Amino acid sequence: MKTSAEIRQSFLEFFKSKGHEIVPSSPLVPGNDPTLLFTNAGMVQFKDVFLGSEKRSYTRAVSSQRCVRAGGKHNDLDQVGYTARHHTFFEMLGNFSFGDYFKRDAIVYAWELLTDVWKLPKDRLLVTIYHTDDEAFDIWHREVGLPADRIIRIGDNKGAPYASDNFWQMADTGPCGPCTEIFYDHGPHIPGGPPGSPDEDGDRFIEIWNNVFMQFDRAADGTLSPLPAPCVDTGMGLERVSAVLQHVHSNYEIDLFQHLIKAAAALTNTADLENKSLRVIADHIRACSFLIVDGVLPSNEGRGYVLRRIIRRALRHGYMLGVRGLFFHRMVEALVAQMGGAYPELVEKRDLVERALRSEEERFGETLEQGMKLFEGVAANSQGVIPGEEAFRLYDTYGFPVDLTADVARERGLSVDMAGFDAAMQKQREMAQQGSKFQAAVTLSAEAIQQLPPTRFTGYEQLDSADLPLVGIVRGSRLVDELGDGEEATLILENTPFYAESGGQVGDTGTLETDYGRFVVRDTVKIAGTFHGHVGRWEGKTLRVGATVRGSVDSARRQATILNHSATHLLHAALRQVLGTHVQQKGSLVAPDRLRFDFSHFQAMTADELRQVEDLVNAQIRRNNAADVRNMPYKDALDFGAMALFGEKYGEHVRVLKFGEFSTELCGGTHVGRTGDIGLFKILGESGVAAGVRRVEGVTGAGALAHVREDERRLAEVAHLLSAGGGEVVDKLRQVFERQKKLERELESLKAKAAGAATSELAESAPEIGGVKLVAARIDGLDAKGLREGVDQIKARLPECIVLLASGSDGKIALVAGVQGAAQAKVKAGDLVGHVARQIGGKGGGRPDMAQGGGEDRPELPQILAGLQGWVAERLA
Repeated sequence: MKTSAEIRQSFLEFFKSKGHEIVPSSPLVPGNDPTLLFTNAGMVQFKDVFLGSEKRSYTRAVSSQRCVRAGGKHNDLDQVGYTARHHTFFEMLGNFSFGDYFKRDAIVYAWELLTDVWKLPKDRLLVTIYHTDDEAFDIWHREVGLPADRIIRIGDNKGAPYASDNFWQMADTGPCGPCTEIFYDHGPHIPGGPPGSPDEDGDRFIEIWNNVFMQFDRAADGTLSPLPAPCVDTGMGLERVSAVLQHVHSNYEIDLFQHLIKAAAALTNTADLENKSLRVIADHIRACSFLIVDGVLPSNEGRGYVLRRIIRRALRHGYMLGVRGLFFHRMVEALVAQMGGAYPELVEKRDLVERALRSEEERFGETLEQGMKLFEGVAANSQGVIPGEEAFRLYDTYGFPVDLTADVARERGLSVDMAGFDAAMQKQREMAQQGSKFQAAVTLSAEAIQQLPPTRFTGYEQLDSADLPLVGIVRGSRLVDELGDGEEATLILENTPFYAESGGQVGDTGTLETDYGRFVVRDTVKIAGTFHGHVGRWEGKTLRVGATVRGSVDSARRQATILNHSATHLLHAALRQVLGTHVQQKGSLVAPDRLRFDFSHFQAMTADELRQVEDLVNAQIRRNNAADVRNMPYKDALDFGAMALFGEKYGEHVRVLKFGEFSTELCGGTHVGRTGDIGLFKILGESGVAAGVRRVEGVTGAGALAHVREDERRLAEVAHLLSAGGGEVVDKLRQVFERQKKLERELESLKAKAAGAATSELAESAPEIGGVKLVAARIDGLDAKGLREGVDQIKARLPECIVLLASGSDGKIALVAGVQGAAQAKVKAGDLVGHVARQIGGKGGGRPDMAQGGGEDRPELPQILAGLQGWVAERLA
């Protein structure tokens, strides 16, 4: 029996023998395609080749592409683990022809591999074709020899032209064409009919391979024109074909999944290997691990949220199996053993994957049990529907994604009020927006946008410019013709040296002048992504559209900003080198006085990691590499080594900034001529800003020097206070701390002796009420621990007693009560301490034998303590 790994390799080697280039799997996050959440098919990495916008060095390719279908339209997580073939992660085997071979070779290759190489019984195979594709029928019937009754023509679906399972298209327009699908018959003992029949949804006939023949180009009006170079795009699920070749029916029965299921069973102490929760865990560890390998980390939005949902679903199924500790990250070892050979990146990033999963386990594990208790309480009182407000509370308080709540509800025969959940979520968003105080952006009406020419930025080369035509004056969102003295507005110029805020870099400030007035620019903003808006105030005679102004950028402010911006590029590269290539920019602020850089990472950085990053950046500054700035097509930029941000949409031509071999990024901002211009880089701090997102703040140049000098001043002040030289400060401080600890221990010892003497005296002089000794006293100088010890000492001396001790400090009173012996039947320590605490504006409680509380240090406390004799006597009577 072939293993899944052998089947994968056999597929690749077969097509290599047919002249195909073996192309490695692309990442699960598609590059430069924000419309696609994840790579969900083998053709995704060849999309531009099929569209004709990219050429490769080969015309035949074969790959085993890792894919994820979860989130978006693939929102059927609840079925994963419960059906035979639903997965979040799967591998798509595919062979591709880019204008080379076409239908005949594709069909013949498929039949040869299935029947000659893999020895599948020919009588178990049948195919479907598009109902008008006589060419494909003839190839299958006349050349391959497949009986006509095993070739099924599939027509239009739902009456829509070309809307058929056997006619495929990439989008509403563009390359498309018919396809032929190959099915395997699992046998009559499995319910279900052949494709095209009323019971085709059964599990007897399973599609294992789809061959798409892209031969048409669809126009916007639906017209089909033949492509000059027809292409082939095929896809075969590794898990499905492995089930066939290993003579099992469910994908979860193949060797790869069985190893993972057994690993999950061992980690969860589960004896029943048929338990569906084991399947869920086995499936989800693949999706989660490979998403992390490809740079996705758990978060509350986008791809990171899909990952978080999958992780938390796996953890909930572990909880169902009785797991109350960490286990999921330990599944990575078994996954690496199964798939590390085919995907070396999984081996390389194993430590990252384990740490990221463990961090998420720890985060969710703290609230999973409380959340499940809340759910059970809500479910018990529901009328078949979990209220939307409660589903939102589970999400907002306990981190339960709503589909996880729906998953749990479904298992109990309940549903979730999704409309109510959405309403609660929207209400929270609105409140968050109201709480934010951002300056309103400058806007223009569509009509105004059409009237203005795009702004040409000249600020890369110069900061002062004459003869700048004023083409627009914006007040509100309207264009006006003139501006009077003292009026606020936004000016739009035909060309400008002023940088408009974008890419994290703040907008320039400065002045725009004429012979009769001056416009003070306090900010420069992007409007409609096309215009540079100069925001400020006019001082002088009336300024009119059509005037020519002289522009002068605040050069000192721009230069300080430049240093910080270039430093963020070096910082990004250093973070990826120290923490791993999963680090990706999530946001930035580049201002004259500081820089702020947000990036994906799952835990706080250590002091050593921060030091390494700072050292790497400063090493690059000392190298004094020249800034290599180039404008080039986007594809060339990627080949050049530029790092693009996932999810960002770039134009056909981009600006690339390269600093030596250390950093190469796409960036339209302004930068230093050489890294040495930055001078010095200092990290001010590191913090978390959101789940899976960390922030580093820093300074450069004069700001970094000022920071160092301030540190030196503080060190000198500490040295002066310690009467020590700079090099002796640490030793002196250590001596002070050791002396302080010694004094604290001596003080505690003295307090204990004093308390012991006081409690001894209190025990001896305690009045007796109904056969029970009562001690109610104030002993200052003790903390809560000291009071508890005092109560224990009195209880050790008096077998039958009721005790309340108080101690005051900084206007507050700490209370500790204890009850021992038969008195517990009538007097509880919690009641006693609560009675006293309420009278001094506080509260308290605890066990019947020991309780504590507190309140304000009020003058009436002595009377309250004296009055306890009556309170106790009343209860004992």
